Amino acid sequence: MKRLAIAILVAAALGSPVFAQNAGQIGQVKAGKSCAKCNLFQADLSYSDLSRKTFSGSRLRQSDLSLSTIDGTNFGRADLSIANLYGVRATGANFAGANLDQAVLVGGYFSSANFAGANLANANLSGAEMAGARGLTQAQLNKACGDAETTLPRGLTVPACK
Repeated sequence: MKRLAIAILVAAALGSPVFAQNAGQIGQVKAGKSCAKCNLFQADLSYSDLSRKTFSGSRLRQSDLSLSTIDGTNFGRADLSIANLYGVRATGANFAGANLDQAVLVGGYFSSANFAGANLANANLSGAEMAGARGLTQAQLNKACGDAETTLPRGLTVPACK
């Protein structure tokens, strides 16, 4: 009986809307608003201009930001795991403490972007322009991958993607 009660509680918790995206918050962002601590799970924000917005502490897991402009945008402590940032322009963006585990940053431009304390485990940096990025460490990059076209600050390297 105890096991059944526990199984029901776990199933209810996993099916809870806490894990689902918030359509109202996604609509706010598409209308040009900032949205700190929002649930933007799997949001399609591709081709958007999200410059100088705040998404600190937000959940953008599996979101599509491909080919967007995010100059000066604050993603501090945001969950961008498995997010698609293909071809973004992120000049001066803040990714401090952000989770970019398994994120695709292929071909992105990250001049002056802050990556201090960001989790780059399994992130693909192939072709990314990161030479002017700040806060990057060799320890972070050792967990990511890139290619011969990836540019990094002097003295840093990234393993090749397999």
